[in-house]
Amino acid sequence: MVIRIIFDWEKSGDQNGGRRKRSVDFSGRCEGQEFDAAQEAQHCPLPVRYNDKYYADALASGEFTKLAYYCDICVGSIACRLEKKEGGAVRVYIMTLGVLAPYRGLGVGSKLLNHVLDLCMKQNIGEVYLHVQTNNEDAIKFYKKFGFEITETIHNYYTNITPPDCYVVTKFIAQPQTKK
Repeated sequence: MVIRIIFDWEKSGDQNGGRRKRSVDFSGRCEGQEFDAAQEAQHCPLPVRYNDKYYADALASGEFTKLAYYCDICVGSIACRLEKKEGGAVRVYIMTLGVLAPYRGLGVGSKLLNHVLDLCMKQNIGEVYLHVQTNNEDAIKFYKKFGFEITETIHNYYTNITPPDCYVVTKFIAQPQTKK
């Protein structure tokens, strides 16, 4: 399944300065060559290398991991892990959300995140969380726009980047009440 999203792009080759429509495709399951593209898309925007377990967890999450393509180029991705809490409830951990620099500000990251939040609503998952480096003000602002809040600070979370501290950023999703 491919989800096609149409964006209005500011950059236009048209002499009248008009806007040109372009599409970004969101793939279904991440497999085969897409697996390699996901690794590349995650490495480019983020200063971290991930091990094979990271990608195995991303693949195991099914629809919670998506790739965004523009003209057959993987320009972004979101990779999640489903976790069971005490009592059996499931929560979603966003391992990474990355968009290549030239494609930021075009709504690609928002579409990827909204996809995961919509899945959480449909599957009655009430919590989504992630770690954000404490100096990453753009990411903190981005997630707050979607109703995430800083719920914890972890010192020395990262080992190979400075600063090593992170925030745990969480969104609690109110589930609709069922009619009796």
